[in-house]
Amino acid sequence: MRGLVVTFVGLVAFSALSTGVAFAAATPKILYPEVANFTPFSPQANYMSLPGYLRYLSYERGGHWLTYKEAAQVVQEERGL
Repeated sequence: MRGLVVTFVGLVAFSALSTGVAFAAATPKILYPEVANFTPFSPQANYMSLPGYLRYLSYERGGHWLTYKEAAQVVQEERGL
């Protein structure tokens, strides 16, 4: 009886963990336009800061405004900082 309970608990734990791993692997990474190579406030960046330009492009292409904090984080990640 004890072996049956241990086996059952093991199966439940394995199922829970494997589902979490499958979910994490299936979650797509959001792709943003790459602006890190642009010069801030240049004509190339439409005279905006890089996070500001990324926010503008994100809204123009997808209809979703990023917060300035989110956009700044994306630009930093693109630059590898």
